[in-house]
Amino acid sequence: MTLETSSLPACADPASTLTAFAGFHRIARGSRAELVAALRARTDDTPYLVFDDRSGAQIDLDLREPPAPAGEPPRGVGRPKLGVVAREVTLLPRQWEWLGRQPGGASVALRRLIDEARRVNAGRDAARAAREATYGVMTVLAGNLPGFEEAMRALFALERERFEQHLSTWPEDLRAHLQELSGASWTHE
Repeated sequence: MTLETSSLPACADPASTLTAFAGFHRIARGSRAELVAALRARTDDTPYLVFDDRSGAQIDLDLREPPAPAGEPPRGVGRPKLGVVAREVTLLPRQWEWLGRQPGGASVALRRLIDEARRVNAGRDAARAAREATYGVMTVLAGNLPGFEEAMRALFALERERFEQHLSTWPEDLRAHLQELSGASWTHE
């Protein structure tokens, strides 16, 4: 069987924001187009790093790329209008039998099960994603700062007060950004 998944990478979510840092200073934040425009307008040549706020992943932006045309977003790979691609799923025979007996077939049943699991676990998933995004940015920008290891332990131990205590001596822009990214970590666990 093939499982259909979104063809967009995590950082391509149009609702996702990006943040650029030059050293420990946050120099720009916004959509991909807004960030590209802000970085093009810079007058200094200080090196910068760009992060996806949802995933914490470091993003490489090509400032030479032309602005996206207004109107419809580019269509991705997959079925028209659905934005899906096929992937293989391995199941046990009893699982295939159960899926085969479901109304609408295996694909409909799997989509329904996944949607229900996403709904039930939304808070926990958001908290985990916030910790992972914070981890990604912290590792790159703050790995050599005092209290880094202790702050990381506090983040994953869900000890907000201890986490913020270790960040208290860090540069203001970095500290504020990490507190924003980690916000959902503390509310759903």
